[in-house]
Amino acid sequence: MKAISASKYFFIFLHIISLLQFSQCSVTYDRKSLIINGQRKILFSGSIHYPRSTPDMWEGLIQKAKDGGLDAIDTYVFWDLHEPTPGIYNFEGRYDLVRFIKLVQAAGLYLHLRIGPYVCAEWNFGGFPVWLKYVPGISFRTDNEPFKMAMQRFTEKIVQMMKNEKLFQSQGGPIILSQIENEYGFESKKFGAAGHAYMTWAAKMAVDLGTGVPWVMCKEDDAPDPVINTCNGFYCDYFSPNKPYKPTIWTEAWTGWFEEFGGPIHHRPAEDLAFAVARFLQKGGSFVNYYMYHGGTNFGRTAGGPFVTTSYDYDAPIDEYGLLRQPKYDHLKEFHKAIKLCEHALVTADPKVTALGNYEQAHVFSSNGHCAAFLSNYHRDASARVTFNHMHYDLPPWSISILPDCKNVAFNTGTVKSKPNWPQMSPTNVRMLSWETFNEDISANDVDAKITVVGLLEQLNVTRDASDYLWYMTSVEISPTESFLHGGRHPILSVNSAGHVLHVFINGQFSGSAFGTHENTKFTFTKAVNLHAGLNSIALLSVAVGLPNDGHRFETWSTGVLGPVVLHGLDHGIRDLSWQKWSYKVGLKGEAMNLASPSKASSVDWLKESFAAHKQQPLTWYKAYFNAPRGNEPLALDLQSMGKGQVWINGQSIGRYWTTYAKGQCNTCSYGGTYRQGKCQYGCGKPTQRWYHVPRSWLKPAQNLLIVFEEIGGDASRISLVQRSI
Repeated sequence: MKAISASKYFFIFLHIISLLQFSQCSVTYDRKSLIINGQRKILFSGSIHYPRSTPDMWEGLIQKAKDGGLDAIDTYVFWDLHEPTPGIYNFEGRYDLVRFIKLVQAAGLYLHLRIGPYVCAEWNFGGFPVWLKYVPGISFRTDNEPFKMAMQRFTEKIVQMMKNEKLFQSQGGPIILSQIENEYGFESKKFGAAGHAYMTWAAKMAVDLGTGVPWVMCKEDDAPDPVINTCNGFYCDYFSPNKPYKPTIWTEAWTGWFEEFGGPIHHRPAEDLAFAVARFLQKGGSFVNYYMYHGGTNFGRTAGGPFVTTSYDYDAPIDEYGLLRQPKYDHLKEFHKAIKLCEHALVTADPKVTALGNYEQAHVFSSNGHCAAFLSNYHRDASARVTFNHMHYDLPPWSISILPDCKNVAFNTGTVKSKPNWPQMSPTNVRMLSWETFNEDISANDVDAKITVVGLLEQLNVTRDASDYLWYMTSVEISPTESFLHGGRHPILSVNSAGHVLHVFINGQFSGSAFGTHENTKFTFTKAVNLHAGLNSIALLSVAVGLPNDGHRFETWSTGVLGPVVLHGLDHGIRDLSWQKWSYKVGLKGEAMNLASPSKASSVDWLKESFAAHKQQPLTWYKAYFNAPRGNEPLALDLQSMGKGQVWINGQSIGRYWTTYAKGQCNTCSYGGTYRQGKCQYGCGKPTQRWYHVPRSWLKPAQNLLIVFEEIGGDASRISLVQRSI
């Protein structure tokens, strides 16, 4: 036998050590929980979406999540941001996914990477890039080869990036779970056999990528092995995985709800949220992700819906500005501490359930000398005294007491000890300097039009979402003998639109607006219009307020002026304008000139604004400068005096604004009883969103450029910069 040198022994030893280290970095599962490096764990996670905040905020948000008792961060991956043009990728700035994940790792937290790549998320087009719609022969989220090819290519791109950076737990990184697809179960049924085939393909495609960590599919009851099906909702205690050897995972425990322009603000009481999670854990749940833990902001035109607000605050434990929302944050923090004291019993024993009364139960986990109990009172408004282990316990209504030793109460979900904090928006005394205006020249639109065709075109097919705005332009000849020119009633213009907002101009003059809603994007503009003898111009400005993000085959839904467009009240009856020649212009003149850019803002002749004699004008650009306030408090623009439009600071898009007043059922809110998004509403009769987040990192000490585009008419002199504090 040939002798082996000492150096070879040394290298063999190093190889064995590396194999042992690699084998320790593993994520598997059984019916009780995820098993990380050989240990079962109860895990609390929170959704923080990297593009909904700024990189300078990320570290603080992640640390606050850790301080709040979280073990993991959850984020979607946003395809439209990362591949805005086929094959051209962007992972810079707010889109720097790797940097975000490495900050999570540096904080000592795990990460759940939800690749999708369909994300919903109240995000524009559900996270799909709009170019995907125009791939020949494509049909989204079904057994369609063009779609599957594009989806697989992007998924492989993200997975390979993670592998290159050694970010999967199997490589020693923080990623312990990945998700493929998103809430597909309902869609799968609608697609039938093709849906099932696509879902099965997506699962196999993901597993074959060899990440070394489990994959999940949320709201997918028939997710094939080894993919874990998971639950989303306000409550998930009813949920069981589709196989007895899979863990019970709640990928979205909704901490609140999103807002829509014209709707109220939603609030989910901390007591009910903790109660819902405790119910899930006492039934054997082991992984809970709060959606959202920090909601953040839909900067630019990223909000979907349509009509979803720029704020994505979500009533989350960390608010849109990065401040703690109390008592929700502290209440959950104390809850997490109590559950961690129960962890050994929860991951080793099965619960034994005992009735303690008509509405009361005990769930007891007992194993190897460890005992933990959950004492529940399901009555929505009546307290209860129960006897457990020969001791008496008082349970508030709609609550669960947690006993880590089956004796002493460490936490009750309905007993809030931390005090609520009330955020204030305070003036900063920052003055907006040198207001100037620039008006869109409607008369030049015909000259600038790129397309002239017979009939009405669908908006997205023309704009490709390069702009919210599309002009539809035509003209109508009016005979001098028409009766309305000689004292009769003015004719009525009727325009049927599929959304989302319409502004009408007759002979260059603003005639009025009409709006859809989130529930019904289709609406009709109907109004008497001023026409004169001879040729009259009709210009319809159709405005999108975010593309749809969910619904069966939402990529086929239509937007814009689809008609008919009809004049009523002429001497010869109805005149249908729908099938005459129409000219089209994508976007605004100010957009084409890139007025929001600091380098381009001086390229036009702005007019000095005299607000004393100012008549509010539609389609007006406003420009001003301001100096940054001292301090580090979060900042916002107060846009209550404005109508509808978009706003930029130093070339960065703050997002869409719209001063629509909230309608809803703003009654008193009790935490007891089943929560739904319509239950605890407030803000009725006030603007759905008044304040718009201005990230500190977007500001310079002085001469910050503010650009506002106003569609309807507003008072820019009353725009102010405020600071948010507790």
